[in-house]
Amino acid sequence: MSRVYPFDDAATARAVIDDDGTLVEWNEGARRLLGHPADEVVGRPATLLLAGQDSLVTPSGRRWEGTVGLRHRDGRTVSVWLLAHRRPPGDGHRGDWLVVTPLTGRDPGTDDDPLTRAGLVQSPCAVAVYDDALRLRRMNEAMAEVIGLPEERVRGLRVAEIGGKQQSEELEQNMLQVLTTGRPLDIETLMRTGGEDRAHAWLARMAPVTDDEGRVRGVCLAAHDVTDNYRARQRLQLLNEASVRIGSTLDVTRTAQELADVCVPALADFVTIDLLDPQEYGGEPPARVTAPVNLRRVAHQSILRGIPEAVAKPGQTEVYPDFSPQADSLTAGRTIRATVAAGDMDQWLTWSSVRGDRVRDFGIHSSMSVPIRARGLTLGVVVLTRHRSPGPFTDDDMLLAEEITARAAVCIDNARRYSRERETALALQRSLLPRTLPRTAALEASSRYLPAARAGVGGDWFDVIPLSGMRVAMVVGDVVGHGIQASATMGRLRTAVRTLADIDLAPDELLTHLDDLVVRLSEESGGEGSPGEVGATCLYAVYDPVSRRCTLARAGHPPPVVLMPGSEPRQLDLPAGPPLGLGGLPFESAEVGLPEGTVLALYTDGLVVSRAGDTGRQELFQALGAYADSLDETCDQILHALLPPGGTADDVALLLARTRGLASSQVATWDIPADPALVAPIRKQVLEQLERWSLSEVGFTAELVVSELVTNAIRYGAHPIRLRLIHDPVTLIVEVSDTSHTAPHLRRAKTFDEGGRGLLLVAQLTQRWGSRHTAEGKTIWAELSLLDEDR
Repeated sequence: MSRVYPFDDAATARAVIDDDGTLVEWNEGARRLLGHPADEVVGRPATLLLAGQDSLVTPSGRRWEGTVGLRHRDGRTVSVWLLAHRRPPGDGHRGDWLVVTPLTGRDPGTDDDPLTRAGLVQSPCAVAVYDDALRLRRMNEAMAEVIGLPEERVRGLRVAEIGGKQQSEELEQNMLQVLTTGRPLDIETLMRTGGEDRAHAWLARMAPVTDDEGRVRGVCLAAHDVTDNYRARQRLQLLNEASVRIGSTLDVTRTAQELADVCVPALADFVTIDLLDPQEYGGEPPARVTAPVNLRRVAHQSILRGIPEAVAKPGQTEVYPDFSPQADSLTAGRTIRATVAAGDMDQWLTWSSVRGDRVRDFGIHSSMSVPIRARGLTLGVVVLTRHRSPGPFTDDDMLLAEEITARAAVCIDNARRYSRERETALALQRSLLPRTLPRTAALEASSRYLPAARAGVGGDWFDVIPLSGMRVAMVVGDVVGHGIQASATMGRLRTAVRTLADIDLAPDELLTHLDDLVVRLSEESGGEGSPGEVGATCLYAVYDPVSRRCTLARAGHPPPVVLMPGSEPRQLDLPAGPPLGLGGLPFESAEVGLPEGTVLALYTDGLVVSRAGDTGRQELFQALGAYADSLDETCDQILHALLPPGGTADDVALLLARTRGLASSQVATWDIPADPALVAPIRKQVLEQLERWSLSEVGFTAELVVSELVTNAIRYGAHPIRLRLIHDPVTLIVEVSDTSHTAPHLRRAKTFDEGGRGLLLVAQLTQRWGSRHTAEGKTIWAELSLLDEDR
């Protein structure tokens, strides 16, 4: 695609030669110089214009200049000085060479010319003067040194023709603005001039040149090398970027990767970050390191796609000898710079042939190893290498790398300490939560616990507690806060709930005792502080498979969701109750009937608060409504439907339970008369019932237990008295209830005592026994195992 030039096209002979040597552009100035119209030469080899030469040596580098003999259309040879610029592919055009030579401006002008007077100013600053066609009229020696060409050669050319780069064309547009508006203009640009081997930052100050009448006759361009200021600003910008980008999370790997991303390509072409394993040093990183060093690759980055320079993969551990850049920097405790040309890495590259191959394949020439240290501890090392950037690492580069690494080291250490505390809290949390849920005849249960994505573990807990009479308790709670303290408080509350459940307290009474405990914990944690510094919520439910009824109470906790067979999921309407820790406020229980196969969902608020408004609870209804046969699968479906992919801000506990019921054929009941002489017929009826249940093998033991419990109830209890037998495939339960509230207790009978051995005998013959208070009185119960290995 031909370019459009805003000035007199005939004042410069201009041609563009493709990489294959074909002429693709030919302007009017070229026709004036050699007489060939464009349609005769465009599309043909440029070598046809050479006079007396078969071919032209292909120029190398970014710029070429020299004098050649060219063939005029009339047959004569014209000696022409040419300036050629290499233009890389881009902006919709292929790579090519821009070839120019001036046709005007050979005369520098007279001394009274304002343009000449402006150009004669002696200054250490590079100054050039351009006429009203923006063609070079004069420049001083400083500008000639910057351009790399003498004035007499380029006089008459425009900036775009002298520079031959995109930045040159942009500079020319700015000069045109000065020429047309008559107002000065300052711009900054980063470019490589003809006399430079590296790009420099330039401040171009442009001002109009006027004659005695004030008319604008041209533009004066002064160039100032501001590379030092530019690099200082770059360093400050990079430091600011590092402060913003590094440490966005408390994840060690993510933080190390952010450090690598910041350094490439601003500081290096390839960066690796390797960390020490604290477990090798007793769990804490060392202050000093000795070689050889065992390092784990945590992150790396490259300017090349796929990071082909890397030898180790993330997560891979390698041993680095004392002559490696990594170990050298770690043992010295300071930054080490090395270059391939100086032979600093010969021993390392010989020892690691794979790395030697990488150095040769990619042209790696310099490396810089910076130890990662924070709070007096050595965490690892950053190795920066260059292969595309031509220069080695400078003192400024080293200072910048050390500053960025020092800031990143604190973030990495913070993440490491957080990860260690989080792992400790997770271990504590796992040890305090049930590893498996008990298998009971009353229900089937499944659970899930997920720590918070960023805050870590919290105080959420759940439990399933077998009670007497085949009943089972379900509990879900949430301690306010996160971390080890919340987990420890959760453990104390879970233990308290189990202890209170063992004495068969009603749900509302249990929450009252738990509330008192939280108040005491709050007072202990706050010293003289007021109660409320430790807070928690809890939901406690007791299900009886014989009556198929469930009694529930809650303390500021979300109510459960119930899915009855053939119905839609709904939320149980329970009295709210105050959160635990307020003290002195009552709790209320509610009782509901649950048909066999009913699914209960008990959960903490972290499951639903991630959704705005009531959306989370509605999604819970939908997910539970899709319940099939597996509680485990349903748990996973609920978490997948309600929780975002990155996790939640709060931890989540979920407990699903599917109820079972005991058939009436598995329960037998007798009303006991007050006469002890009538106990014998009751024993006989018990043996007959056990025979009908095919449990005759435990008949002798069961008869003794029934005899002792019934006799005690008649002797020490109050009427009415009732005997109940319950069995499932693994357990036979004997229960004797009366209306007395006096609890029985074991006592040690003396040698010649005639009584006092009844409960001791029961304790020896049964798997476990106990008592529970009821609204009518008390119940003494005993469990006998039906498994052969337990008898």
